Amino acid sequence: MPHVSNLIKDMEHKDLALYPYVSEASGYVASLDFSLDRLISSRAMDSARLRGKERVLQAIEGDILKPGLMSSDDRKILIELLSYPFSRILVSCVDDSFLTRRYALAEAVSSYKSLKGREPAFLREFSLEFDIQAQSDDSGFRMHFTDYIRLASTLKASEWKLVNRKLDHGYVKVSKDEFARLLQEGIKNRIEGSLPVSVPEDIQHACEPYLEEIKTALHERKSTFGDGTEFGTVESGLFPPCVIYAVSQTQAGVNLAHSMRFAMTSFLLTVGMSVDDIMNLFTTSPDFDEEKARYQVEHIAGASGTNYKPPSCSTMKTYGNCYAPDEHCKKVKHPLGYYRRKLWFKNRDAQKNKAKAPSKTDDAKTGSKPDS
Repeated sequence: MPHVSNLIKDMEHKDLALYPYVSEASGYVASLDFSLDRLISSRAMDSARLRGKERVLQAIEGDILKPGLMSSDDRKILIELLSYPFSRILVSCVDDSFLTRRYALAEAVSSYKSLKGREPAFLREFSLEFDIQAQSDDSGFRMHFTDYIRLASTLKASEWKLVNRKLDHGYVKVSKDEFARLLQEGIKNRIEGSLPVSVPEDIQHACEPYLEEIKTALHERKSTFGDGTEFGTVESGLFPPCVIYAVSQTQAGVNLAHSMRFAMTSFLLTVGMSVDDIMNLFTTSPDFDEEKARYQVEHIAGASGTNYKPPSCSTMKTYGNCYAPDEHCKKVKHPLGYYRRKLWFKNRDAQKNKAKAPSKTDDAKTGSKPDS
């Protein structure tokens, strides 16, 4: 059971709407005595349901936008609070791991943007909700190394590694923004770990009108790299499994290891993607820093005078970056070799199909039409 501080207990309702996953928020919603049936079917709850669907759709796109709320905006606050449990129901009805990760991440990032602007006292008390005992002063926060490791373990950038931090009597010093960033991880882990929830069959059926748009948006997001049209002549459907995996993980907001990020970036640059194309991929990364990311991508692209090529299959295996190899993988030694091989087969098949297709003259002679 998470610790609930006095500050959290005294949080204004408009703040509970900003952080609807804290125990006080769920307790407040329970006190309103809104039954699940009423949330799902009451016409009075239309706005809350539509906002819940909007939260999920915004998460798929990468950024949940929170409304500006005043303490007097009772109806808006209620809609925002009730939209959270409904959005969780919708995510659970779809029950897709990609959507679950993106939703949890988007909720956490939205909170992070808000938490960065809060007073240190608020952050310190807020952290107790996640069993973090922290101390603060004018220069930042001190937290126990066990709490630090628990929250920073999924952050791949070198500056988050404990060996790169000063340890003082078991405590790690972090800045205010870094502390808020670690809280983001705690929020993401809580939301993702609590999904999917069990949804009765009748409730799933009642949610169907809200699910169609979500499933369509999810399919479009997941298939962004399926037909190669977004990046011109780049045939993204022919990427090797390791690159497809890296791209899908990046799109889901998962932090890639440095070696995998380099392999993916160098591969995509080599097959023809631009720096801006690749930058768009990284915008969903939990640690996205546009200036730093652009520098790294441009460096790999050759800004320093060296054009980096993707690592070989053997190197990918050494670093644990070879995922789900298929039959084509057995015949190549490099991800680029995989891509060239698949591209050759595609072009060959296209030529065969073109040769087999009846000409307009033949159609006129026979009176037949080409297959649709």
